[in-house]
Amino acid sequence: MSLMLYRSLLKRSLRIDAFRQRFSFSSASYTPPYLICGASKDSGTLVFTNLGNSEVVTSKKRVPAELLEASGTIGAAHGWVATLKDGVLSLHDDLNPNASDSNPKRVLLPPLVTLPDCQTEVVANVAMSSSSPEDDDCVVAVKFSGPQLSLCRPAHGPNWTNIRVTDHSFFTSRVIFSKRDHMFTLLASGGHHTGSWDLHKHKDNPKLLKLNFQNLPAFTKIEADLIDSSYITQHLVESSAGITYLVKWYVHSTVDDDTRDVKTKGLFVFRLDQEGNAFYTNDIGDVNIFISKNEPFCLSASSYHDLEPNTVFLVDSDEFGFINLSESANTSNVSASLSFKAPYLIPPQKLNHGLYSGN
Repeated sequence: MSLMLYRSLLKRSLRIDAFRQRFSFSSASYTPPYLICGASKDSGTLVFTNLGNSEVVTSKKRVPAELLEASGTIGAAHGWVATLKDGVLSLHDDLNPNASDSNPKRVLLPPLVTLPDCQTEVVANVAMSSSSPEDDDCVVAVKFSGPQLSLCRPAHGPNWTNIRVTDHSFFTSRVIFSKRDHMFTLLASGGHHTGSWDLHKHKDNPKLLKLNFQNLPAFTKIEADLIDSSYITQHLVESSAGITYLVKWYVHSTVDDDTRDVKTKGLFVFRLDQEGNAFYTNDIGDVNIFISKNEPFCLSASSYHDLEPNTVFLVDSDEFGFINLSESANTSNVSASLSFKAPYLIPPQKLNHGLYSGN
């Protein structure tokens, strides 16, 4: 999907019936991945892009306006967006285009408990161990800015398990769930090691893994200066095959007359093994990586019509686009002209109701 095509698609509005006719992906039981675009100015209904076939859809699904405001949500996992109000965290399926319009789901989690010398108002992100907080075995994780990591099993009692992270390099980290290891993992600032926690053996004693970077690319002076002048966000993501990738996203930001100008300058991807070796790679094969305010995820590009292999999709409040790793410094397909108040890439959802069943 070219950026020119995406811009032209944003000017179009497909009705649901037309979208159904064009809907095509590898598995008849799952939706494609989505980019949340916002709400229609005319109808106030959810607008999203089907990244599986590059169609922009104006749905019939109405969404609470606050969920599409910049301060309305604190993160998402598996398409469930999280809100935090008066010390209570809630999960909503409103931004899932496949969820029911007439019967939206709200999962209210227990009131948060703040550990001494911690805070529970500023959230780094949320993650989940399964696709729905209603699953019997689902564990929800919330990483707060600072030392506190909180875990909850919504189907098993009204309590949080609150963990004090003692390593300061994890205080600003985002959390992901590793299906391979059945643990929640944080990447230390600087990207030199990871820490993993669970509700059992590693609740109080995290599993630490030092990263040893291998096969680093050679930089020209211009590239090195560009990296030095950019700030980095670092993201762990795990593929369905259990392969962990570390994505280093380089962004240059300037402020002129109170206007913030943001531009992605490139990214690097490392493949991590279970011994902590981090191998630089510009070829992840058929894999696509999706990084947004939602918990990062991977997909097989060949399962979707318009997805190119070896590509990373990126969205935040200021930018949207994609980078093919064979040209990791080529950012021509990343645009800062698009603004997203709810910058979410939604992973495939099981087709069982909602948009595609006509509810």
